Amino acid sequence: MSRNKDQFRPDDHENDHFLLSTVVGSYPKPKWLNRAKELYQDPDHGFDEDDWQEAKDDASRLITNEHERAGLDVVVDGEMRRNEMVEFFAHRIEGYEFNGPVKVWGHNYFDKPSVVSEVEYTDSWLVDEYEFTASATDRPVKVPITGPYTLANWSFNEAYDDDEALAYDLADLVNEEIEKLVEAGARYIQIDEPALATTPDDHAIVGEALERIVADIPEEVRIGLHVCYGDYSRIYPEILEFPVDEFDLELANGDYDQLEVFKDPEFTADLALGVTDVHVAEVESVEQIEENIKKGLEVVPPEQLVVSPDCGVKLLPREVAYGKMANMVEAARNVEQDLDDGNIDVERGTAAPADD
Repeated sequence: MSRNKDQFRPDDHENDHFLLSTVVGSYPKPKWLNRAKELYQDPDHGFDEDDWQEAKDDASRLITNEHERAGLDVVVDGEMRRNEMVEFFAHRIEGYEFNGPVKVWGHNYFDKPSVVSEVEYTDSWLVDEYEFTASATDRPVKVPITGPYTLANWSFNEAYDDDEALAYDLADLVNEEIEKLVEAGARYIQIDEPALATTPDDHAIVGEALERIVADIPEEVRIGLHVCYGDYSRIYPEILEFPVDEFDLELANGDYDQLEVFKDPEFTADLALGVTDVHVAEVESVEQIEENIKKGLEVVPPEQLVVSPDCGVKLLPREVAYGKMANMVEAARNVEQDLDDGNIDVERGTAAPADD
């Protein structure tokens, strides 16, 4: 795939090197938004559809601005309009229906949908969300979309012979949605496939689904794939065959134990490296995140490196989520400066201070 990262480089970027900074997607919702949802769902309060829409707009504008203040090069709205990553899309795809929550673990429930007929694309899922976010910022906006493999794997399949056939039909729908997003101006799309690394035998299915997703999508549109929660050695190097520009990988949570997986064979795509741990409700220091970023330079050269949190940060306290982002951006700029100054000697497999 082409290198299309530089289109997101800010005009006023001060360093010669550019480590693009972004987030995976979700962000803590303001407490008042959850309260507004309760009011909207209670018919006795007179909090109507227009009020609820205004609340979501305000939250989206607020979190997009929070991403800007943290200094991110590419922003999202924190998925303020979304609830759960499968449920949100299943409500918008013809062929899905809901039968009530299913217990996942402990006291956690998931409103797991069923596919009861052939899935169909009837109306855009995300164009309104993208256009609003783009109007609220002058920075590039990334659009996360739950991938077809996860949409199939995390649903009850009552209509197709197998999940593979369902995933391919869903991939065609995702392709339609991306075409509409591109028409609206989107240039950075992230496909979320958390189910991939937990079911590694199916990486060929994911690869074929991605081929369908990117069919006829212009080359300048950046396509990323976010994968988390799994054993990467079971899908690498096969994933290098996937038609994506960037792999967004959770590695900080495992203290980079799996980093070695990606060193042989050579990592040929861009690496969006998780450099802050979203499972820890403490803000890592700038210095710690700098060291984490340098681990990415053991796998890819600077021009192929993107920095990001491990995963969505929606379960963290909001001030912690913001602190992690702000420190991540500062750390990225410091590493860029060190690269410019020749203080980091980057060779494939090493990232160590240069000799004076």
